[in-house]
Amino acid sequence: MQKKHVRPVRKKFVRPPAKTNVVRAAVQKHTNLLSHPLGLAGGASQIHGMFNIRVYGILFGENKKVLVSDEYIRGGYYTKFPGGGLEFGEGTRDCLKREFKEEMDLDVRIGDHLYTTDFFQMSAFNPEHQIISIYYFAEALEPIKVPLRTKPFDFDEQQLKVYAEKKETETFRFIDWEAFSEESVTLPIDKVVARLVKTL
Repeated sequence: MQKKHVRPVRKKFVRPPAKTNVVRAAVQKHTNLLSHPLGLAGGASQIHGMFNIRVYGILFGENKKVLVSDEYIRGGYYTKFPGGGLEFGEGTRDCLKREFKEEMDLDVRIGDHLYTTDFFQMSAFNPEHQIISIYYFAEALEPIKVPLRTKPFDFDEQQLKVYAEKKETETFRFIDWEAFSEESVTLPIDKVVARLVKTL
């Protein structure tokens, strides 16, 4: 009986993905992670909040006077500690140094950590933001050059022009130690820190 010839089956060659495609896919995945409010891939329709990290400084003047910033933002008046938002790529201490330089043209040394928020606090400006505030002691390394006010929200003409353009402006003043309390500041986390400061 003649044997039937069976042709061998050739395995289909699969070309490996080009390195550029692999790199492109990895970059796209990383971009998706960064673009999500919480840095998570997927589930964007179920997660709506994001963290807003703020860094503030407690700076004492003569006779333990406390430096505060009076701010006029979108029609609201707020008294708070100097500082601001953490930017991507910087540490918290570098952030606070930058904020003092930008807001007051003041070089400072950042001292000990005092407090980090340990409770939920929603942003006063965006209900989808949870605020995490970090507080350090700060020391001025040079005389303060910006005008210092003696009464709250005493904005000059130039500062009001800034508000007209940007819808926010600020000025600074020292509060006497005896007069300083949690009632001196506006925001809930600042009030917690003010109580801590008064125990020093």
